[in-house]
Amino acid sequence: MNDGLDRLVTLLGLRAQGDQVRELLAQANPTQVMESWLLLERHEREARNLESRTRNARVGTPKALADFDWRYSQSIDEALYEELLRLDFVTSGCNVLFRGEPGVGKTTLAKNLALRALERGHTVLFANLSSALADLLRQDNLPALERRLRRYTRVDVLVLDELGYQPADVGAVNLLFQVISRRHEKASTVITTNLCFKEWPSVFPGAACLTPLVDRFTERLITFDIGGPSYRQRDNPLVKKAVRAAP
Repeated sequence: MNDGLDRLVTLLGLRAQGDQVRELLAQANPTQVMESWLLLERHEREARNLESRTRNARVGTPKALADFDWRYSQSIDEALYEELLRLDFVTSGCNVLFRGEPGVGKTTLAKNLALRALERGHTVLFANLSSALADLLRQDNLPALERRLRRYTRVDVLVLDELGYQPADVGAVNLLFQVISRRHEKASTVITTNLCFKEWPSVFPGAACLTPLVDRFTERLITFDIGGPSYRQRDNPLVKKAVRAAP
C-alpha cells in the first residue's frame, strides 16, 4: 500500500512526498484532507520553482543582509535600500546603480536584491559584466547571438556586476547597448560600478553608442552611492583610524 502510494505520487508528478500524503490521510475529515493536500502541493511546487529559478539566476550565496555592517560605511542610505527591497522599481521598470569603491558591499547588496526579486516570483539573471559581454561575443552567427541576447533581455531583473574593472572593445559595447536598449522601460537592469558616469569612456573607449546607452540607462534610474574604504581592509590600522574619524 505504501509503495503503491509512492508510485502514484511519482507518476502523477506531484511534488508532495509519500510520507507527507500519508500523514494528511490520517485526518478524519475528507474535505480537510483535500484542502491540506492541495496547500501542501502548492507549497512544494512554489519551493521547487524558486529553487529552479534561483539556480538559473546564478546569484550564488551572498553574505546575508543580517550580517551586513551598515555602520562601517561612511556614507550609505539604509532606508533607500529597504525601499529597494519592496521591489517597486521592478514593477515600474526602473534601473538601479550601485556605485562605490571596491570592497564596500555593492555586489552583496545587488545579490541580496536579486534574491528578494526571486522570492517574489520575478525572473532574474546575475552576471559579471565582462563575462556577459564575452559570452555574447562568442556567438558566431546572428541567430545564435539573437538567442543568447534573449537570455539577458527577457528576465525581469538583470544584474551586471563590476562595470569598470576591465575595458571593453567597441563590439562589446554595441552588444551592451542592445541589451540596455531592449530592456529600456520594459525591465529593470542593476549595475554595480566603481566609476562615475564621466569615467565610463575609459572602460568603453571610442564607443559611439556610449552616450545613448547611458541616456537610456539613466532615464529611469535609482542611484545608490556607498562611501568609505573597502570592508576587506577593515583590520588595517590606517583604515580603522579613518573610519573612526569619519563624521
